[in-house]
Amino acid sequence: MFLEKSNNNNKRSGWVEVICGSMFSGKTEELIRRLKRAKIAKLKVEIFKPTIDVRYDEENVVSHDANSIHSTPVETASSILFYSKDFEVVGIDEAQFFDDELSSVCNKLADDGKRVIVAGLDMDFSGKPFGPIPSLMATAEYVTKVHAICMKCGNLAQYSHRIIEGDKLVVLGEKDNYEPLCRRCFNEARKKL
Repeated sequence: MFLEKSNNNNKRSGWVEVICGSMFSGKTEELIRRLKRAKIAKLKVEIFKPTIDVRYDEENVVSHDANSIHSTPVETASSILFYSKDFEVVGIDEAQFFDDELSSVCNKLADDGKRVIVAGLDMDFSGKPFGPIPSLMATAEYVTKVHAICMKCGNLAQYSHRIIEGDKLVVLGEKDNYEPLCRRCFNEARKKL
C-alpha cells in the first residue's frame, strides 16, 4: 500500500489502516513492519505513542519480540496533528489509550493526503470495545485483525484476559497480568470471576 497521486492538484490521496487484536497478537510487530517498509520507499515517516505507555521504553515503540522503532510520545490525539505536518506516513501505537478525538485526527490526516497506520487493542480485559478503536475501524479503508494463540487450548485467541484482580480499565502489563484466550476459554474464565 503506497500513497497514490490524486487528480486534484497533484495532492496525494491518504487513507487509514487499523491493525487490531488481543494482546500478544503481533499488532506492534505489524505496525513496525509497515513503517519500516515505508521508510525503504523513502517516505517521510513518524510514529506516535501515548505517554502512558512506558512498559519497554519511554520513547521507542517496542514489540513483545523486542523489535523497536523511534517514536514521539504524546499526551493527546490532537498533539499528533501538530507534530505530523511534515510527514507522509503516520504510525500510531497503543491507540486504545488515546482520547476519543483520535478517530477525527486520523481522518483529518488522511484527508490531508497522509497514510495513517494505527495499532491497538480492539477489546478491553472484559471483552468490551476499547477506546477509539471501534470508531477507527468503522472509518478506516483497511482493517487487519491479528490473533494470538489461546494459552489454555491452543486455538486462535482474540481476547486479552486479565489474570490479576481488579476492575480498573487501564492496567499496563505483560504476561504477568494478561493472557490471550479464545472465545470459549475467555467465557469460561469470566464465569469464575
